[in-house]
Amino acid sequence: MSDSQPQQPSPFPPGGRGEGGGQGPQRPSGNANAHAAESTTLLLAGARLTDGRTVDVRLGGGRIQAVGTAGSLPSPALARVDLTGYLLLPAPAEPHAHGDTALTADGEGPVSYAPDEVQRRATEAALLQLGHGATAVRSHVRIGDVHGLGPMEAVLQARRSLRGLTDLTTVAVPRLLTGVAGADGFAMLRDAVKMGASVIGGCPDLDPDPTGFLEAVLELAAEHGCPVDLHTDGDDPGRLARLAAMAGGLRPGVTIGPCGGLSRLPLDVAHRAADQLAAAGVRVTCLPQGDCAALERRGLRTAPVRLLRAAGVRVAAGSGALRDAGNPVGRGDPLEAAFLLASQGGLRAPEAYASVSGAAREAMGLPEVRVEAGFPAELLAVRGDRIAGVLSLAYSRIVIHRGRVVARTSAVREYCDSAVAVALDLPRQGRAEPGP
Repeated sequence: MSDSQPQQPSPFPPGGRGEGGGQGPQRPSGNANAHAAESTTLLLAGARLTDGRTVDVRLGGGRIQAVGTAGSLPSPALARVDLTGYLLLPAPAEPHAHGDTALTADGEGPVSYAPDEVQRRATEAALLQLGHGATAVRSHVRIGDVHGLGPMEAVLQARRSLRGLTDLTTVAVPRLLTGVAGADGFAMLRDAVKMGASVIGGCPDLDPDPTGFLEAVLELAAEHGCPVDLHTDGDDPGRLARLAAMAGGLRPGVTIGPCGGLSRLPLDVAHRAADQLAAAGVRVTCLPQGDCAALERRGLRTAPVRLLRAAGVRVAAGSGALRDAGNPVGRGDPLEAAFLLASQGGLRAPEAYASVSGAAREAMGLPEVRVEAGFPAELLAVRGDRIAGVLSLAYSRIVIHRGRVVARTSAVREYCDSAVAVALDLPRQGRAEPGP
C-alpha cells in the first residue's frame, strides 16, 4: 500500500471526488487564505456520521450552515466534495506540540536556532499535523538561554504565515524563574507575552524552587489574563497539591502535562491527587506516545487517564515530540494518540477520539465543534464507517478548516491478481488494468 504525502488541495476537487485530485504543495498566502475561507460555500455530500446517518453538510462563512439527509440540500452552484465512504468528525486539535524543536532528530551536529530554521521547522511541523487532521496547534516554545526570544519570534512568524490554513498558538516556556538566574527569565517571559505568546508555560520541576516558579507564572498569568500550560511529570503529590491550591482561582485556566509520574504513585495517593486537581479545575494533557524533551527525561508510562477521568479531571491528549530529542520517530498524529488511548489506555474508541478533539479544543480555549448547524466548520473526514475502524486504519483523510478543504491525504491499497484476493472480495482501489 502506498500513502501519499499531505498536499494543499483546491476547494473544488475535480469531479467532486473525496480522494485524489489535489494540487501540488503551495506557499501559504496568509490573509488571502482567511478571506477565501470566509467567502467559500461548500457542500459535503454523502458523509456518514457517528450515529450511522448518511447526510449532506453545507458549509459557509466558516461555519456549518445546514445538515440534511443525503440529497436534500440544493447545490447547483456550490463547490462539492463527495464523502461517500467517509466518516465525518469534528476535527482534532493538537494541545501539546514543540514546533521549535520538531524534525531535528536526524540532523548532524547541534540543532540550529537561527530564526529562519526555527520558522521553517515550526511551519513544516504544523502542516504535517494539519495533514493528520489537527486544524489548531498549541506549540510550546523555549525562551531564554543564549537564544533569547528568537525562537518565539520565529514561531509567531510561522503562525502569521499559516493563517487561513491552521490556527497556531504559542506557549512561552522559560527555564528558570526564581533566584538570581530566574530574574532574567521572568523579564523575558513578560516580553514574550507582549510579543504575542498567548499562553504562559514552563517546567516547575526543573526550577530549584518549584513553588516560587508557580507563583511567578500564576502572577503573570493573572496580570495579563493568560491561560497557563505547564510541563510536569506529576510524581510529587505534595507539589501537585500546592499547584491545585494555588491554581484554583485563575480564570483563564491551568493545564498540566504529561503527568506520567502519576502512574507510578501508590493508587490511593494518585486518587487523592486526582481529586485535588479536579476540585481546582486543573486540566491534564497526557502524551500517549511518550514524554517530550522538555522534561529532560523519559517516562515509562502515560498518565492514568481512566483514574483522572473518574475523579472528574478534564483530560486531553496530545502528541508531544515530532521527530526530535524527545521521540525520534514521533508522528504528531492526533489519531495515533487516540489509538493508543483506546488500545492501551482502556478508553472506548469514542472517548479516545474525544480526548484529541473536543477535550483538546476545550483545553486550548477553542469553541466546541459538532456536526450540526451553527457550529464552526472544523472537520475531519476519514475513510471508514466507525470511529474504532478509522483509529485502526486512518489512511485517507480530508481536513476542513474554516469551511474550506485545506489538506488531503489519499491512500491506495492494491492486491496482486490472485484467486485468493478475488474469492475474498478484498477491498481494492487504484488502477483498473492488471498489475505487474
